[in-house]
Amino acid sequence: MTPAELASKIDHSLLKPEALPSDIHRLIAEAIEHRFAAVCIAPAFVAKAAVELRGSGVALCTVISFPHGTSKPTIKAIEATSAVKDGADELDVVAHLPNLINNNFDSARLELIEIVRAARAARPQAVIKVIIESAALLALGPDRGESAIATACRAIRESGCDFVKTSTGFHPTGGASIEAVKLIKKYAQGLQIKAAGGIRDLATAKAMLEAGADRLGTSNSVAIAQEARQMI
Repeated sequence: MTPAELASKIDHSLLKPEALPSDIHRLIAEAIEHRFAAVCIAPAFVAKAAVELRGSGVALCTVISFPHGTSKPTIKAIEATSAVKDGADELDVVAHLPNLINNNFDSARLELIEIVRAARAARPQAVIKVIIESAALLALGPDRGESAIATACRAIRESGCDFVKTSTGFHPTGGASIEAVKLIKKYAQGLQIKAAGGIRDLATAKAMLEAGADRLGTSNSVAIAQEARQMI
């Protein structure tokens, strides 16, 4: 994989609550320079970022009900609609984790359907990724964890979403893992996979892609891209 191909699979992310507008501006400049797939930022910055990114070829991604996913589905739907109207191309939605822990497929699916319908009514081409906190699900144990991931993938697929995303990067159980990506790949059945949380170097980035990830979310994008160029 060339450095350019690697960069095209990275969502350059800044989701710290203390991020300033100047930090977002720098993030956007870096994404354009390195030709990353997207920037991933908080909803408050989306409208201004959409103007800065116009015509750049870099997608604009934001997060919904981040980082806990505990808002009501109606609130998530409103937030998603507002974000795409502000100019977001992609939405990383935090699923309601108890639905997945309890293997409650119907509730998980219905929540996502409400969000998908609202967002796509405002922007039909919106890409929707669903964050499942895979480390928390795997902490349930091998059997329950795999069952929860299978339920999550099915709910995400049948609700019309596009991606399964491993993690917010803010959960105490941890971020992405090779085990999680492989399990998601097993049940994805047409869904794409975004690995995020704890991807800090080139070796980890490559390992996630080799395990089956289609996209990587990281705040260490520039360092990874520079390391890839040095390996040529």
